[in-house]
Amino acid sequence: MKKRVLWILLIVFFFILIAALSFSYFLFYKLGPKEAAVASNSYLEIKLEGRLDDYSPSIPFLEFFPERTISLYDTWMNLRKAARDSRIKAVVIKFGTLEADWAKMEELRQSVLSFRESGKPVIAYFEELPEADKEYYLATACDRIVLHPLGWLGINGLATYVPFFKGTLDRLGIKAEFEHIEEYKTAYNQFTESGFTPAHREMLLSIYEDIFNYYLKEIASARHKTPEEMRQLIDKGYFKGKEALASGLVDELAYEDQLFQQSGLEKYRELSRITSEKYARVRPEGLGLNLGRKVALIFAGGTILSGSGEQVFLGSETFSRWLRAAVKDKSIKAIIVRVDSPGGSAVGSDIIWHELVKARAEKPVIISMSGLAGSGGYWLSLGGQRIVAQPQTLTGSIGVIAGKFSFEGLMQKLGLTADKLVIGKNADAFSPYRSFTLEEKKILREEIGYIYEQFLERVAAARNLPLEEVERLGRGRVWTGRQARELKLVDELGGLFQAMEAARELAGISPETELRLVVWPARRSLWDLILGRKTELARAPSIPELLSRARKMLEVYSRARVWALMPFWVY
Repeated sequence: MKKRVLWILLIVFFFILIAALSFSYFLFYKLGPKEAAVASNSYLEIKLEGRLDDYSPSIPFLEFFPERTISLYDTWMNLRKAARDSRIKAVVIKFGTLEADWAKMEELRQSVLSFRESGKPVIAYFEELPEADKEYYLATACDRIVLHPLGWLGINGLATYVPFFKGTLDRLGIKAEFEHIEEYKTAYNQFTESGFTPAHREMLLSIYEDIFNYYLKEIASARHKTPEEMRQLIDKGYFKGKEALASGLVDELAYEDQLFQQSGLEKYRELSRITSEKYARVRPEGLGLNLGRKVALIFAGGTILSGSGEQVFLGSETFSRWLRAAVKDKSIKAIIVRVDSPGGSAVGSDIIWHELVKARAEKPVIISMSGLAGSGGYWLSLGGQRIVAQPQTLTGSIGVIAGKFSFEGLMQKLGLTADKLVIGKNADAFSPYRSFTLEEKKILREEIGYIYEQFLERVAAARNLPLEEVERLGRGRVWTGRQARELKLVDELGGLFQAMEAARELAGISPETELRLVVWPARRSLWDLILGRKTELARAPSIPELLSRARKMLEVYSRARVWALMPFWVY
C-alpha cells in the first residue's frame, strides 16, 4: 500500500514538473521581454516620479506592476537611443515628486541637453509640484516648460533640518560613544550633540551654498534672466499657473493632451506615445549604439562591507568578483566604475581599492562619481586612474569613526539586569550592556588614528598632493564635486559621457569608434527566476525580506568595526 502511494506521488510530481516547465516555456517565449515595437511617428514619454537610482534590476514581468524605482542608466540610454531613432520625433518629460540627489539630476540634465543636439524637441510637463527645485533644474534643460492651468509650482531654494537625538537618548539612558577623526566627521553627531557644532554648520553651509549658487546660475541662464532676477523669484517661492507664466518660469499653461497643440509643435499632434519602460526594451545595437570596442561599466552602490554584499550593501568580495571578470575578459579595453556610496567599512573600502589598483595595471580604470562618493566611497575611488565627478557630487569626507551605543542606563531604568561571563580583559569592550572604560576609549582612538593615517597616505599618493595638504583637506570634511575639482581631489567634472571619453582616451580608442558598455551586475533573466538561480541583483523583496534586511542592517552597524562613512546626504 505504501509503495503504491509513493508511486502515485511520484507520478503526480512528474506531471506537475512537466506542467511547470511547459508553463515556463510559454512565459519565456510568449510573455518574456521582447524588442519593443515603436510606431514610425512616436514621442518618448519619460515619467519621473519615485526614487531615482543609478541602476535598478529589470525583472521579467515587473513591467506589469508599478515601478518601484527609476533607473538613471536606462533613462540615460533611452535618451541616447531616441536621439538616433528616426521613429522618435520628440520627448516629453512628465514630472512628479522625485526622490533624487542633485548629481543624478545633473546627469539627466546633461543627457537632455545632449539629446537636443539631435534637433528634436523636449517638453517638460508639470501638473503641480509644491517643492520642485531639483525637478525644475532638469526642466530648464528642455525646449519648453508647460504647467497645468490650475497647477502650482514651488521654486523656493534649498533648506534642511537636522534632528538631534542626544536629549532623547539621555532621557532613555542610552549613551552614544563614538570616537571620530576629525571635527568635520559628523556621521554620529545627531546622537552625540544637541545641535550643530561650528565645524558641522560650516561644512553644511558651504555645501548648500555651493549647490544653490550653481543651480541659480544655470536656471537663470536657461530662462534668460539675471541671477538677481531669478533669486527674487526663488524668494517669492510659490507660483500659481498664471503667476508662473507671467514670471517667465514656464512657457505655457496647458493640459497634457494639449502639449503638441499650444507649443508651436502642431506637426507632432498625431504622434504615438511610447513609455520609457517600454522603450528600454529597444536594443541600442539596432540604432548603431553599444557596438564596437567593449568597456566595462561596474556599478558600485550602497554601504560598503567586507565580504559579500546584497542589495543595499556593496560587498568587497562581490565587487572584486565583478572586477576580476572584467579584467579577465580580453575583449574589454577599459573599466568604468560608477560609485554611489556613502562609504562604510574601512577594511572593505581598502580591499576594493587594492583590487582597483591591481586592475589598472592591466587596463585603464576610470571612476565616475554619482551622488555620493564620500569617505569609504572616496577611498576606493583612489584606485582609479582618473576620477570624474558631477559638480553636485558629495565626496571627500576623509575621516574615520568608530564606537557603539551603551544601553546600561536604559536597563537600569527598566530594571533589567544582565550577568556576565568574560574571559579576556577586553572581551566585552563593545558590549551594549556597559560603557567604554577610559583605557578602551584610548585604544579605540589609537586604532582609528592609524586607519586615518593610512587614508591620508593613500590620498596623498593617488592625488600627488603633500601629506600636509591632504590633512588640511581631510579631517572628515565633505566637499561638492566642484569644490573637490578645485582642491585636486578629483580630475574633472562630468558624468557617464565624460567617463566614456576618458576610457576611450586612456585605452587608445579612436573617436569615431563606438563603445559597447558591458554592465555589472548582470540583470536577472526569466530562467534565473524559474530555476531559482541567484544573481547579484535580487528580486523585488517581500515584506519578510525587508524586515530581515532591516535586522541585518542593525546588526551590521552595531558590530565592532572602523567606519569610513559619510555624515549626511543632500536631497
